Amino acid sequence: MKKYVCNLCGYVYDPEAGDPESNVATGTAFNDLPEDWVCPDCGASKEEFSVQE
Repeated sequence: MKKYVCNLCGYVYDPEAGDPESNVATGTAFNDLPEDWVCPDCGASKEEFSVQE
């Protein structure tokens, strides 16, 4: 699965790790995250993320 990086702070969302602090299960693809999910480090919306190259 692709990883996504926050364009504002550099946080990397890794689907294999999920986001336990936000109750996002491991294996959750970025596109399957809830619409109201935000970056756990800076609070940026999903629109501020791009695919990590």
